[in-house]
Amino acid sequence: MLIPRGYGEEELVSNRASLLLYGGTEEERRLWAQEAAYHFEHEGAMVEVRQAADLAPALQRPKGVVFIPDVSKLSREAQGTILRCLQTQEERPKVVVAILGSAEAALERGVLRDDLHYRLHQAQVNLAQPGLRETLRERWARLAELRAVKEAKAREEAERERQAAMTRLPGTVTRLTPQQRKVQGSKPSSRKASRR
Repeated sequence: MLIPRGYGEEELVSNRASLLLYGGTEEERRLWAQEAAYHFEHEGAMVEVRQAADLAPALQRPKGVVFIPDVSKLSREAQGTILRCLQTQEERPKVVVAILGSAEAALERGVLRDDLHYRLHQAQVNLAQPGLRETLRERWARLAELRAVKEAKAREEAERERQAAMTRLPGTVTRLTPQQRKVQGSKPSSRKASRR
């Protein structure tokens, strides 16, 4: 699953380490990145970067998850931007660098920088690893259920707030206590006093 002495796959999906994700389909790589982003959703939505022009602003975020679906489609200079972020940026997002096929094949073809690969050598996940896909599908199904429950609760809360706001619309009759009337009645007189 991983390079020896590296992080475990389940650790990488939930910790802050940036990583190289390969194997499987692009959709499977995106689902893995979305699962990672679920652990950091309080830091903002996952940002997906497909073009070099979008890379620098995404990497400047201090938190959250940045997903690069296929790093081999980015130039060596753009890959250098990722490397600099990982080496020098103290506060940075979790960067999920994905690639089609194996990392070794990408290195041989020259579409993956050696230094970027080296930087991520202890944080790699091969989605084509036997047995991993089944484990991930089960995890993603549970995650989808959790999200559905969370979204249903959010919709219920929004509806309660909407109903509560409707009862406070302008023009609705509100009963004031004698003390509230006194306070409201004293405000205009204080303005009159200040004009003199």
